Amino acid sequence: MFEHKGKIATGLLSILLINYCLAVYWSFEPAVFNVKQEAQQHAGEKSQKLVVGYVTTSALIKVASTLLDKPGGYLSNDMMPPSVFMDNMPAWEYGALEMTRDLALSMRKDFSRSQSQSTEHIALKKAQPQFNISSTAWAWPSAESEYQKGIDHLIQYRNGIADQNENSSQFYARADNLREWLKESEKRLGSLSQRLSASVGQERINTDLAGDSAAQQATQTPKQNQIKTSWWLIDDVFYEARGASWALLHFLKAAEFDFSDVLEKKNAKISLQQIIRELEATQETVWSPMILNGSGFGIGANHSLVMANYISRANAALIELSELLAQG
Repeated sequence: MFEHKGKIATGLLSILLINYCLAVYWSFEPAVFNVKQEAQQHAGEKSQKLVVGYVTTSALIKVASTLLDKPGGYLSNDMMPPSVFMDNMPAWEYGALEMTRDLALSMRKDFSRSQSQSTEHIALKKAQPQFNISSTAWAWPSAESEYQKGIDHLIQYRNGIADQNENSSQFYARADNLREWLKESEKRLGSLSQRLSASVGQERINTDLAGDSAAQQATQTPKQNQIKTSWWLIDDVFYEARGASWALLHFLKAAEFDFSDVLEKKNAKISLQQIIRELEATQETVWSPMILNGSGFGIGANHSLVMANYISRANAALIELSELLAQG
């Protein structure tokens, strides 16, 4: 009898150990890849030219594919252990997914269109909505299947712009197009920076209507608010910011290549390179086994504030870059 119970206990411990090892392995974040080499590889396989827009489209495809192909696959909608008990990697996936959604939308409404009266590209029209399904949808349809459909449509678009005989597929590398996408990225980074900074709790003055004496809002809000991220969500916000920064880093590197002439003309390439450098710093290895939440000037580290510092600087540089692109 005791021998039987011992076998059961050993079996349970073995299952727990296997699940723990899987969870640790699946929690490793994907490495940063070279966007130009990735594009060149695919272009070489298909005997295609590296036309304008090819690198940006390839970066979007690779980032979206990484969500599905990394160790463990896509985890945000898993209903079985160990992934159902994991939260850091799903948070990372959500951050990368949000940046993917923003660029897919900009590809559809800006980069592929010459002007506001031009028609949408059919492949991008089909691709963009596929990424908007709930990140936790697990059946009928699942998030993975919908995201894969979006990737397939993006590949169709990439093949189209690389085909010199198909002039209906275009990528327009213009300053105004780039600026529209950067404005969306500014909002993402600004929100993440605020949420990261709230890890220690702050009294914030309400500035919602600042700068416009005639501005109004639907309901009244306090002049000061106590903002503090829940202790349970601090690591989730941190990893969401890591995932968003990882995706945006690749997209900006791709934009540096495809919009090279525009950036040179505006004397803005160095500004973009500085943003890339700040985002690269967000991908440094986290040596601590857990995300620490020390006070701002306390003895313990606060990983959220360090991340907020890099993201805030990147966001400030994005704003300056947008202003440069708006100038004649």
